[in-house]
Amino acid sequence: MHKFLSHTADVKVEVIEDTITQAFKESAFALKESIAPHIHIKLKKEKQIKIGGEDLKALLYNFLEEFLYLLDAEDFLLGDIQALNIDKKDLTLTALIVGDTASKYEFTNDVKAITYSDMIVEQTQDKKFKIQFVLDV
Repeated sequence: MHKFLSHTADVKVEVIEDTITQAFKESAFALKESIAPHIHIKLKKEKQIKIGGEDLKALLYNFLEEFLYLLDAEDFLLGDIQALNIDKKDLTLTALIVGDTASKYEFTNDVKAITYSDMIVEQTQDKKFKIQFVLDV
């Protein structure tokens, strides 16, 4: 589950899920919703991605940044994440993502960048995983 929080100029997202994998997936879906809200993306193209980071925040940042790169450089818009594996020891992430040609869809927001501003990746006292990040729009 994700929700959009109040922020002065940008888009602030909070995700709370039972596992770190679910939290990362939901963060990617929140990014997609920020770009193209309530639009069903056809699942026509598959991509395998591998991301690394020096800590969980950097891993999240690099993961979300990959979707902006794919949008800009390869005209790819995320529709679903069919497999996601996070190795917390090596701080790597692999995923099988599915989507479609981005230019076929109408966007409502231009997300310029993922930021480290107010970024949180933590396990809460009730053992859920909380992620928070801000999108520069």
